[in-house]
Amino acid sequence: MLKKTLALVGLALLLGAALPARAADAPPAKADPDLAQRVADLEAYVTNSARGADAPDAKVASKLADSAGPGHNAWMMTSAALVLFMTLPGLALFYGGLVRRKNVLSVLAQCLGLAGLVTILWWACGYSLVFADGGGSIFGSLKHAFLRGVDSKPNTNYAYWVSHNVFAMYQMMFAIITPALIVGAIAERMKYSAILIFMTLWMFLVYFPLAHMVWGITGLMNGVWNAAAPIKAIDFAGGTVVHMSSGWSALILCLILGKRLGFPKEPMPPHSMVLCMVGTGMLWVGWYGFNAGSAVAADGVAANAFMTTTIATAVASFAWAMAEYALKGKPSVLGFCSGAVAGLVVVTPATGFIDTSGAIVVGILAGLVPFFACFKLKGWLGYDDALDTFGVHAVGGTLGAFLTGILATTSVNPNLATNLKDIVGKTLWLHQLKAMALTIVLSAVMTTIIAFVVKALVGLRPSEEVELIGLDLAEHGEEGYHTA
Repeated sequence: MLKKTLALVGLALLLGAALPARAADAPPAKADPDLAQRVADLEAYVTNSARGADAPDAKVASKLADSAGPGHNAWMMTSAALVLFMTLPGLALFYGGLVRRKNVLSVLAQCLGLAGLVTILWWACGYSLVFADGGGSIFGSLKHAFLRGVDSKPNTNYAYWVSHNVFAMYQMMFAIITPALIVGAIAERMKYSAILIFMTLWMFLVYFPLAHMVWGITGLMNGVWNAAAPIKAIDFAGGTVVHMSSGWSALILCLILGKRLGFPKEPMPPHSMVLCMVGTGMLWVGWYGFNAGSAVAADGVAANAFMTTTIATAVASFAWAMAEYALKGKPSVLGFCSGAVAGLVVVTPATGFIDTSGAIVVGILAGLVPFFACFKLKGWLGYDDALDTFGVHAVGGTLGAFLTGILATTSVNPNLATNLKDIVGKTLWLHQLKAMALTIVLSAVMTTIIAFVVKALVGLRPSEEVELIGLDLAEHGEEGYHTA
């Protein structure tokens, strides 16, 4: 009993001796901000810059230290809704109108299913693997697994005035639409179960690492914010992360999957160009959240992105249709729609880095180069990219990533001068080439591996009978249209 008592007394003495030392080691309290500092914080909110207290060596506190800016938050919540609007219903109707009527619901079900699946993955660990600090150059960490610590205070690694949870939800919408884009290449001929398994593995092996490499604070290719990045590339809103990854993966997957029954001998025209046009309009409107929202603030960079997105898209839509007019004698509604989407794709990585003249250049090339890929290259090589995902997203995204390295200017986005002032306008395009090559290799290799794993597990294609009947009835027990 005596030994236990002495041990407890000794432990108490040790703890007591340790307390003064801990207090002495605690960082000194920061002084309350004076009126000038408080005004400076308000100016920082208006200009989307750091509070005085955000500096590592700051000696003054801030009354706004844990506050998000209401205007910036409002724009980012709106942008998140706009990007979701791109998938549901925009992409769903755009793709749905382009398939045959017996498969329209299958496309809608794929977009809806991916929205739910990716949300679960994003909550569990996806957001953390992409944006949490404490990791490496290819993945983040599990610091924010299950969205732990993702609250309404700003995460200043990515935004000074936007709530962490708003930023996480905004980025989740990008994660949702990216695998949904792949659906266009393999439409009408892949099992629903195979799609869900494939996309789950694809998110972990392609999207999450690529998104961290390009946008993560310690990312391998985050040239804007990571001074130590080996590849100093730039990608404003997803040329590599979204469009190249999905487009090149789509090509590999459609080659492994094989052609639709009857392709190319049987005509397979879109069953509803009206739905396609409606979906295109929704994509265009939603894309303002995609591009202008990628400024992660309602600031001048967002305003520039809004303008360049509009110009490039309108010019590309017109250029594609006029190319049809010149070669075929008729400008089609499908041509206008395809050109608009191509313009949106190509300008995406550049939109916050280029001026209006650059947007015109992007628009013209976006209307002509993907047009060539869809109407000539596809026929020459004979692959069955059902809804031209490769021609628009892979070719367009690759073109956009390269043009970004040529046309980016610090006069539009001063953030380019933070770590890239010596290469913007000079050798930036070489870093873009490296990022493009890494994106293509990662997407192609991982897609090949995943496709053969899924093929071994559940098979990729339904039976010929199911394909002939249509995926709507066979896989979902419903029909998009009922006749009397």
